[in-house]
Amino acid sequence: MLLKKRIPMKYVLGKIKGEIALVLAYTVLFEIFHHYFINLPVDIPIAIPTMIGTIISLLLAFKSNQAYDRWWEARIVWGAIVNDSRTLIRQVLTFYKDPDFSVEASEFKENFAKRQIAWCYSLGESLRKRDAIKPLEGLMSEEEIRYIKNHQNVPNAILMLHARDLRNAKNEKKINMYQQVEIDNTLSRLCDEMGKCERIKNTIFPTTYSMYIRLTLCLFILLLPFGLTSVLSWFAIPLITAIGAAFFLIERMAIHLQDPFENRATDTPVTAIANTIEKNIKQMLNEYQSEFDILNEFHLVDEPKKVEKDAYFVL
Repeated sequence: MLLKKRIPMKYVLGKIKGEIALVLAYTVLFEIFHHYFINLPVDIPIAIPTMIGTIISLLLAFKSNQAYDRWWEARIVWGAIVNDSRTLIRQVLTFYKDPDFSVEASEFKENFAKRQIAWCYSLGESLRKRDAIKPLEGLMSEEEIRYIKNHQNVPNAILMLHARDLRNAKNEKKINMYQQVEIDNTLSRLCDEMGKCERIKNTIFPTTYSMYIRLTLCLFILLLPFGLTSVLSWFAIPLITAIGAAFFLIERMAIHLQDPFENRATDTPVTAIANTIEKNIKQMLNEYQSEFDILNEFHLVDEPKKVEKDAYFVL
């Protein structure tokens, strides 16, 4: 993904260097044959390539808009993932009952938070058809990773582990039924957002549409020298090359935007977004852990009942 505001021209032109080379070679050969070998009038009205160019412009504008809509939808979905991930951890940290400030409760919340971080990274890797298990190392236990390896959809398996822990917390009366429903609603939204990403990933942009645009564009480039050579002569070579590069660049831009999870520089920045989620969740955990440590210090004094009241006042 691109993290700089300025894109190097070398990177841009590198995407269409093959097309530029072909257009340049064609126009040079056309001028050579026209001036030295076939000195015949081969002019056609410039209006013909102009009409074809207008049609191509409309087609490329439509394709670019549709491709950008797919990219922007992916970005919106990942924005919702950021919000729901924060909401999920906030609910777990605040809903889970822990009157004794136990280490067990602290570990439960920490494991739940780390698992959500792992879910964000694994979803991004899964959408890019890469190893979705690798990001889990260091965030989840070996037992949980073994469980996940038995599932084809890694992010969905992580959500199943979330649901299992919620069920156990409900059975142990650490959360009540209403709190479980609220947290489960957040998990359902995360599952829905995962499905939207998979829909964008698995829905292929119509290939026939791209093929028709490419054929029309090639026809336009082939006819353009016939309309410009009598007017510009050898100067038509750089002009036709520049025009062709502009059209091919717009087409390639649309092709890249229409697939926002292909591990390209123009992708939706899922890794950077997951990194932001990780920072936010860890900050929430650190704040909770700080309160946990302070309350444990209060419990070391001689008046536990009074301190317990003061401790709740601190919360």
